[in-house]
Amino acid sequence: MGDVPSASTSTLYTLQDFELCAMAVDLETVHVEALPEGAFYISDFVTEDEEDWLVNKVLSAPQPRWTQLSHRRLQTWPSPLTNNNTLIAFPLPLWLESIIIPRLKDLGVFKDSPHQAPNHVLVNEYKPGQGIMPHEDGAAYYPLVATVSLGAPIVFDIYEKHGIEGPGTGAAETIRRPKPKYRILQERRSLLITRDKLYTDFLHGIAEVTRDEDLGPDFVCNWNLLREKAVYRGGWYERQTRISLTYRDVLHVTKMGNAMKFLGGR
Repeated sequence: MGDVPSASTSTLYTLQDFELCAMAVDLETVHVEALPEGAFYISDFVTEDEEDWLVNKVLSAPQPRWTQLSHRRLQTWPSPLTNNNTLIAFPLPLWLESIIIPRLKDLGVFKDSPHQAPNHVLVNEYKPGQGIMPHEDGAAYYPLVATVSLGAPIVFDIYEKHGIEGPGTGAAETIRRPKPKYRILQERRSLLITRDKLYTDFLHGIAEVTRDEDLGPDFVCNWNLLREKAVYRGGWYERQTRISLTYRDVLHVTKMGNAMKFLGGR
């Protein structure tokens, strides 16, 4: 498993090069049983060629699309939420929709959400040593997240809320890092679905380390669902650049005209 390819060196594919197969998986067979209600893991959600194509699309996005944070950089599609947590209605780009969303529909992932499909995607890039403090995604979204991992594996930490929640109720609020209650290993090309109690009652984050350790069946909740257990036989993995595509359904959506009226009346 090498580093994430650069936009200039990745094999050039077009969407027509892929046979977009249906995702014929029963979610109950990929339920992460060691976790509280609401976690599912599919190790082979996209193919290697699809992964290369998606990574190339991420890295070739115009520079203004990137937001540089202190510990990582990200893209927000189709746009950031407004100050009152509303999404301005606009379609997702074809490259974020064409492969992933039909498979999410096949799985019935968003069938109970208000729009029955994701309408918002965050693209996060994590280089070795980068991460994100424990946080919750907040009430702007339907309580379900579908995350596709590309480029390299990473450990996703889950924390109990009780006793560590910071003041206020803002989305993605950060706190001091406690010890995780659960750990999920997200392989490249995998899909992780978190919903229900796991979304509402817990925090999640990614440690700022260059090496993920304590990798084994006693410490990784989805160990039995992993595709490449032998890679982690030594109990550790040296981090490489990982990209995540995080799909959500924003509850409140408005058309551009309505948003301009709102802004004009302030």
